[in-house]
Amino acid sequence: MNSQTKPDGISPTGGEPTSFYAKAEKIHPREVSGRYARLRVLAVLALLGLYYILPWVSWGERQAVLFDLPARKFYIFGLTFWPQDFFYLAILLIIAALSLFFFTALAGRLWCGFACPQTVWTEVFIWIERLVEGRRNQRIKLDKAAWSGHKLWLKVLKHGIWITFALYTGFTFVGYFTPVKELTAELTRFSLGPWETFWVLFYGFATYGNAGWMREQVCIYMCPYARFQSAMFDKDTLIISYDSARGEPRGSRRKDADLKAAGLGDCVDCKACVQACPTGIDIRNGLQYQCIGCAACIDVCDEIMDKMGYEPGLVRYTTENALEHQQTHVLRPRMFVYAGILLLLVSGLSYAVLTRTPLELGIIRDRNSLYRETGNGLIENVYTLKLLNMDEADHRYTLSVTGLPGIELVQDAEEISVPSGAVLNLPISVRIDPEDLRTSSSEIEFQLQSADQPGLKTRSKARFIGPAPR
Repeated sequence: MNSQTKPDGISPTGGEPTSFYAKAEKIHPREVSGRYARLRVLAVLALLGLYYILPWVSWGERQAVLFDLPARKFYIFGLTFWPQDFFYLAILLIIAALSLFFFTALAGRLWCGFACPQTVWTEVFIWIERLVEGRRNQRIKLDKAAWSGHKLWLKVLKHGIWITFALYTGFTFVGYFTPVKELTAELTRFSLGPWETFWVLFYGFATYGNAGWMREQVCIYMCPYARFQSAMFDKDTLIISYDSARGEPRGSRRKDADLKAAGLGDCVDCKACVQACPTGIDIRNGLQYQCIGCAACIDVCDEIMDKMGYEPGLVRYTTENALEHQQTHVLRPRMFVYAGILLLLVSGLSYAVLTRTPLELGIIRDRNSLYRETGNGLIENVYTLKLLNMDEADHRYTLSVTGLPGIELVQDAEEISVPSGAVLNLPISVRIDPEDLRTSSSEIEFQLQSADQPGLKTRSKARFIGPAPR
């Protein structure tokens, strides 16, 4: 707390109230060119291209990627997933978390700098701002200038483009849950439903607010990853660092100056790295949690080094051990452990999805009576079978049961028809001669097989209850 400010914010001298916190200044990132800037542009184009184009891709007669919540179907190209397949999503989330650990331990905040939605959309909003208001110095000058017709026009134009882009982002997001062509037709007729309208506006507002206004504050104050990333770092993690041994003492100089005679390091103290940083930090102060790993400071510093005729890499991807001891161990045991676990999980998930059977058989035994005896002396158990056809086509199935000698299945029809996406409750009974029972509770197995697609089949186990054997 400031010693000149009381806890209630009232000056001890009785003057005007003073604020605990200074207002954050708007950051105007400097334009950067270089290899990492090109990689970042490619990442933005690839990720946003995928996001905006994918809903318009068709797969047969339907949308290729569609999460149909009312029908409880999730289409991903040729695959159809149901709520019963939720464990696939759980495995996918585990893979995503482990991948984050792997890449963070390897090279710091790669996700934040190149693939995080906050970074990607903020980059686009900054491009729009730069297109309308000009380069960094022009934007700073415009913000400081008094309001005029020209300034008002530029601000209205910029925010108009931002809002339009944000609304289209929300519209695209809703297009993953409502077929985008139907959504477009409803929009052109001004007949969007209340929920579609709400979510388009909600996600549009979120995009506009986060990428247009909050920007780096989301990364610094709201994102939990910035807080726990250090737990995944070690001295061999590749991080963006300033080589103080080479750069200090810093100071301005002529291009042809003798550094040794002047007692200077390679850093010319131009502050270009600070101007290029989207979170406004000075990388020369060491590793900071606000750094998102975008590598803009590397590109701009290399550009300055090239102009001065110095070697590049004053700011670069390196490790603490490399800076302190000139030793680098990027490929260390933990990386192989992460990679091995990731390989097993990805392989297992791929195998499970590729060999997945779009058919489910659930069995509920009648619990009103353990068993009953028929008129001809057989022991009978009654079950209700739940048949779920998760395939895109209708199928006819045959049902059989095994597990006990002489077991007999009693059903109304030999073939069972189940439409695509339908759940059929099928009451059946199983009978057996009590002489063939060895225990009062025996395991039996039902098999459901498609009559029109032999490879489509599934099995499910149940218990057959009978009297204790004599």
